[in-house]
Amino acid sequence: MYLPASFREERLPVLHDAIDRIGFATLVTLGPDGLVATHLPMYIDASEGPLGTLYGHVARANPQWKELAGKVEALLTFVGPHAYVSPSFYPSKRATGRDVPTWNYVAIHAYGTPEAVEEAAPLLEIVTRLTNKHEENRAEPWHVSDAPASYVEGMLRAIVGVRIPISRLEGKWKLSQNRKPEDFEGAMAGLSEATSERERDVADAMRALSRPPGIERP
Repeated sequence: MYLPASFREERLPVLHDAIDRIGFATLVTLGPDGLVATHLPMYIDASEGPLGTLYGHVARANPQWKELAGKVEALLTFVGPHAYVSPSFYPSKRATGRDVPTWNYVAIHAYGTPEAVEEAAPLLEIVTRLTNKHEENRAEPWHVSDAPASYVEGMLRAIVGVRIPISRLEGKWKLSQNRKPEDFEGAMAGLSEATSERERDVADAMRALSRPPGIERP
């Protein structure tokens, strides 16, 4: 991923938290027939390995899982909030007119060698942890154990787990840090007033930045 210094995020807790909040990845592998991508929910176990380990599952009918035995590195992309940024947000536009639109976004690339998980017990753990993660804030959470055991066993036979110890992490928070402070504030204000929740989420990500705006692109 192209990573100008202005936008680079390297703090592991920040990257792990973003992966946890996004919770949905694109798994890209290279096999005999070329590049293959699958979109799937995943969770991260931050305590497992120096950079954490990702878990998810794919349909057994999906041929991509058979490539996991090849011990070839895979790429997982997690895309956070993103939004169009209008030049009209910038005070500098009114002074010079020398501005163009851009796109602000949060993105994480995780790399690692995937492993297929076919054994029933660890596969059940993956499914249970994924379910608990997304049910925990509901008034009446659904649990895997709510379904008949025989039904769950049959469903597990239809999927294959994916375990990916992370070997490399790249984080890009492209949030107008390369702009002058007044333009950064203008973009944040403009996105804050948008009707789209996604755009307002980008404004929130800008507010949460630890680095001030005005860092020039290398």
